[in-house]
Amino acid sequence: MHEPDSTTGDQAEAVLAPGVQTELASDVEAEERRALVIGEALVDVVSRADGTRTEHPGGSPMNVAIGLARLRRGVDLLTWFGTDARGAEIAAHLAASGVAVVPGSDGADHTSVAEAVLDATGAATYVFDLAWQVPEHWASPPAPPLVVHTGSIGAVLEPGATDVARILQAHRASATLTYDPNIRPSLMPPPEETAALVDHLVTLSDVVKVSDEDLTWLDPAADPLEHARRWASMGPAAVVVTRGGAGAVAVTATGLEVQVPAPPVQVADTVGAGDSFMGGLIDGLWSAGLLGAERRPALRDAGTEVWRAVLERCARIAAITVSRPGANPPTAAELD
Repeated sequence: MHEPDSTTGDQAEAVLAPGVQTELASDVEAEERRALVIGEALVDVVSRADGTRTEHPGGSPMNVAIGLARLRRGVDLLTWFGTDARGAEIAAHLAASGVAVVPGSDGADHTSVAEAVLDATGAATYVFDLAWQVPEHWASPPAPPLVVHTGSIGAVLEPGATDVARILQAHRASATLTYDPNIRPSLMPPPEETAALVDHLVTLSDVVKVSDEDLTWLDPAADPLEHARRWASMGPAAVVVTRGGAGAVAVTATGLEVQVPAPPVQVADTVGAGDSFMGGLIDGLWSAGLLGAERRPALRDAGTEVWRAVLERCARIAAITVSRPGANPPTAAELD
């Protein structure tokens, strides 16, 4: 695995040393700790049914980081993009929302691109020109993160995927781990191979968010909720399944199943909806005081009302996002 730059000293070593992390975490108040998001940042080229084309920054993990920052959470993004014009656009977009880019993340020889082709309903399919790796030298945040999130392409595409899994494992001693498979079939191995990779990350995670479409792609023969129940028995405190216009359901390790509807909304497009929901999920658990390794038992025992309140807010966040073009999650002020 590519380790942090040794010039950062003991602080950098703490990121990958669980014993050190636990000691540091005990000295840092939760409100001073931040989120670490790991995965791709790229430029979305959106082709609409009317023939128009636009470009804007995207990538599932980056969108989650943006969503969290707009909800007033401190976020560090460990990613991989270039210093070309599109990379400069990504850097500016992150800075505008208050996301801190982990040093070393701009070492790619070019910035990746995802072309989203929208049909008449606004639903997107994707074609990618993407390369992903964890930066060879990267500096750790000053304090152990409260939550570490990953997902989508960066969690399964080599050479970075192996490093991502190791970083997650190293952070279990201090942080809540969250994961969104966010399947991209054109860039991932066949379902039976991808399913094994995804299952491994599920076992490492405390909270998993997944769409019913992703579950169907991974196992067409299984009912999506039954698939989520299996995942909830593999280690996570909860698996949250999003179902588009049908809302969402949380399946917990203790056997709860909490459903919420999707608010009615005029859809502009669905780009970034799941990522906005994921950011809202992390934010909601943060507000409920359920993040951090020391809160793992409380997260596991969270009851119906906690999950309903968190999911209803997530659904509002996703509804605002789909009501306007592109991956444009709401700010805390818009929700208030």
